[in-house]
Amino acid sequence: MPNRRSLYILYILLLMLMPAKAGAQINTEQVLNIGRNALYFEDYVLSIQYFNQVIKAKPYLAEPYFYRAVAKINLDDYQGAEQDCDKALEINPFIVDAYQVRGIARQTLNKYREAVSDYDKGLKYLPEEKVFLINKAICQEDLKEYDASAATYERLLKLYPNYDRAYLARAQLMLAKGDTISARRDVDKCISLNKNIPASYVIRSEIAMRHDGDYQAALNDMNEAIKLEPHYAGYFINRGFMKYKLEDYFGAMADYDYALELEPTNVTAHFNRGLLNVEVSENDKAIGDFTYVLGSAPDNFMARYNRALLYYKTGQYDKAIADYDVVLEKYPDFEAGLYARSECKRRMGDMAGGERDYNRSRALSAKKKKIAEYDPDKDEQQANDEVESESAVMNKFNTLLTVETDSKITPKYENKTRGRIQDNNYQIDPEPMFFLSYYDVSKKLRETTNYIKDLTDVNETRMLPFTLVITNSDARLTADDINRHFGSIEYYNGLIATSQPRSIDYFARAMDLLMVRNPKAAIADLDKAIAMSQQFALAYFARAYAKYVANKMDEVGSTAPTVASTGKANTGIKEQAMLARGKEAELYGEMLADLDAALKYSPKNVYAMFDKGNVYMMMQDNTAAISAYTSAIAIKPDFGEAYYNRGLVYLRLGNKEKGLADLSKAGELGILPSYNVLKRMSR
Repeated sequence: MPNRRSLYILYILLLMLMPAKAGAQINTEQVLNIGRNALYFEDYVLSIQYFNQVIKAKPYLAEPYFYRAVAKINLDDYQGAEQDCDKALEINPFIVDAYQVRGIARQTLNKYREAVSDYDKGLKYLPEEKVFLINKAICQEDLKEYDASAATYERLLKLYPNYDRAYLARAQLMLAKGDTISARRDVDKCISLNKNIPASYVIRSEIAMRHDGDYQAALNDMNEAIKLEPHYAGYFINRGFMKYKLEDYFGAMADYDYALELEPTNVTAHFNRGLLNVEVSENDKAIGDFTYVLGSAPDNFMARYNRALLYYKTGQYDKAIADYDVVLEKYPDFEAGLYARSECKRRMGDMAGGERDYNRSRALSAKKKKIAEYDPDKDEQQANDEVESESAVMNKFNTLLTVETDSKITPKYENKTRGRIQDNNYQIDPEPMFFLSYYDVSKKLRETTNYIKDLTDVNETRMLPFTLVITNSDARLTADDINRHFGSIEYYNGLIATSQPRSIDYFARAMDLLMVRNPKAAIADLDKAIAMSQQFALAYFARAYAKYVANKMDEVGSTAPTVASTGKANTGIKEQAMLARGKEAELYGEMLADLDAALKYSPKNVYAMFDKGNVYMMMQDNTAAISAYTSAIAIKPDFGEAYYNRGLVYLRLGNKEKGLADLSKAGELGILPSYNVLKRMSR
């Protein structure tokens, strides 16, 4: 019996003997759709691979260049995105979305004038498109054309008076102009329209802190931002600063500690915590924090000077001198540093060296005093600068820092065919369906492994190329991941073509096809796997999800980028809607049938039961959804996702008491969005 390796080699040899075919033989429409599938799931690297194939086969098509530009801009490849949009628009100058993407790329590359030109071209075709208008206004602010930016915002808000993001963006313009009153008014308006945008509270907090010196008001707003976005370390660093200013040292320390739990490498958090540890006489801890800062930023003279002070205080004079040497090389006239080094040298027995530093320190002090008191002919400002230079240095060395928060409204590509449609408009989304994958990218607080016996049994056969897991979090594949899966698909192509295939072979290839976002091909393989092994529970479970994904891909694949109108009217809208509803009902029925089959052959598959709840929720059958989630919880009492989704369904039915109880339990079990929903329901 030939082994897997020998079969693969045989398949490659057969391929080598076949006559070469032109690259254009690929089904470009199908490959383009698969690329859009990957784009929908935000697998940008994978999608680029597919668009490359289409471009190679048919370089005269505009769409693959445009979609590749969208993928690149989401990977921060702004230059590549600009170049792809150039090509797309060269082929078809009426792709309106390409002007939006290229404008954003150019603006990020500081090509502000060219970006405004792109936004104007887009507005020529869609004069009331709010994304073009807000991006143009932001770009005009970047050009410091404040009046023009204000006029664009006025036009935008006249068209969309309840556009919360526009008020927030205009607040930034007002701050740039120094008009804090108008900025605060716009932020207040944004919050009145939408209480769930963290950036609005952050901006209002910064206004209160930096312009008003009202640290209590700033703290109150930062608390709101943290409730909505509890995973951003910068918020805790800035809140720690506010608490410090309010003399809540314990609270400040707690915030710095938590910021470092979220982001252990955050230099600012280490620096601030070090300064706070100095104040509470935790010298060793402070030295540890400053040492960490210097490990990441050796030119941070503030951390080095503070560490030198601590080394002196703890009797580590040689280490203190080494730090003072570095500081004084940068600031040779730093009087306090010279004096401190002189003391260290004396303690080390270097009396001559200590005397030299001491005399130098005294001479600098006398010189400054003489300049300040006895030289009226010297330029007054220069004299003041020299007198105050040491205090300026000291302030630099002993000031807690705040960080730039991610509150600035920036231009971004907003098209409902990109990324996750369900994330738009701050919707509250249920926890997504569980599925089989080779990757587990869990974003929950607790990291428990999702387990069912069938999964272990399949993995232990070692008949799959990789280890399967159950997850409900999509992974973005790297180029190496993609190549591995394409290689695995090629292996199974050869195996199935040259030997008697088994059910597990079709199942394995289906898993690889799902990884590279080709669900329709995966369904075909799963059909064959089930036909050969009708009690294959995992195959039914996988097919249910593959059908769901394929349907979503059809929705996205039928949507092209916005093209300038040809003036033709759309017909048959009602008929299309009826067909779509009928297709959706058929899909849900097939998914439920597959999930029921999975549960028939694997009754403890709690994830299949959970997915049934999601299907019922999509069907608007709320009582059936609650029943499914309740059954899932009976099997797995710590199933946080089931509590969360059941809570949302209860709220949908108006049962606030049961809904909030389930959300509270879900939060306790690590489903963090629960707290966001609880906050909204308490308003």
